[in-house]
Amino acid sequence: MTINSVLIANRGTIAVRIARTLRRLQRQSIAVYAEDDVDSAHIDSCDVAVCLGPGPASGTYLNQERLLQIANETGAKAIHPGYGFLSENADFERRCAKASIAFL
Repeated sequence: MTINSVLIANRGTIAVRIARTLRRLQRQSIAVYAEDDVDSAHIDSCDVAVCLGPGPASGTYLNQERLLQIANETGAKAIHPGYGFLSENADFERRCAKASIAFL
């Protein structure tokens, strides 16, 4: 599978760095953001940005179902969890694999 687009399931500096690297590799970057983060730098750093909706991290950035839905809707072939909760979540990695989405 060729990975030509990556959903970045994080925000802030780490997401900006991932987007920059993806641009150098000529791959599409897809940002996700909570409504409260609409002015965040990672949104402008990515090629595509999709709102996760309102609410705290548990209902937005950690909402595995929504992240997988957005990955499917945008055609993302991979998800980069950044660092933190999702990167340490084996269940999320298994869900990505089941959906044929690479977990980076």
